[in-house]
Amino acid sequence: QLQLVESGGGLAQPGESLRLSCAASGVNMHSYTIAWFRAAPGKPRDGVAYISSSGRFIDYTNSVRGRFAISRDNTKNMVYLHMNKLKPEDTAVYYCAADAWDRAGWGSHLYDDWGQGTQVTVSS
Repeated sequence: QLQLVESGGGLAQPGESLRLSCAASGVNMHSYTIAWFRAAPGKPRDGVAYISSSGRFIDYTNSVRGRFAISRDNTKNMVYLHMNKLKPEDTAVYYCAADAWDRAGWGSHLYDDWGQGTQVTVSS
């Protein structure tokens, strides 16, 4: 059973940066697509970024493109979300999720394993 644990969230001022980490245990995640989703207060959970098992396929939602970067280190069973130029609208609980079929897609239904989430708050 793959288990995912997010860390790195916290309070940031607009324009600052944070790095989120997603640590996998139980199963080697080198063959999984890993995605980051977020849920803002009162809004549905949306995809932020995903990275395929090899790192060949990466995509971002339009609102974070050019500001966020997803990366992975399969030797450490880790995936990262580097968040730069943060905005108040980035405030949300951020979740990492894993797709064992490596489909590199946006739909939350593709992802069977989810972490508990980490809170990111961007405020001055």
